[in-house]
Amino acid sequence: MEEVKRLTRLEMRLTEHDATIDDLNRIVTEQWRLIDRLTRQISAMQEQVETLAERAGPRAPEPPPPHY
Repeated sequence: MEEVKRLTRLEMRLTEHDATIDDLNRIVTEQWRLIDRLTRQISAMQEQVETLAERAGPRAPEPPPPHY
């Protein structure tokens, strides 16, 4: 009888662990998608900044602040 209870407890723990693993896997997958999307957005923004910098042309050096 004790072995049956022990086996039942182990099966319950295994089921809980499986659920936890599934939850963690879902969360990691969601985070990976978010990281991928953000990485693509940063790349697009970098390209936009570079394009705008090229259009602006060379910039003259800024004069030193008045307190110099």
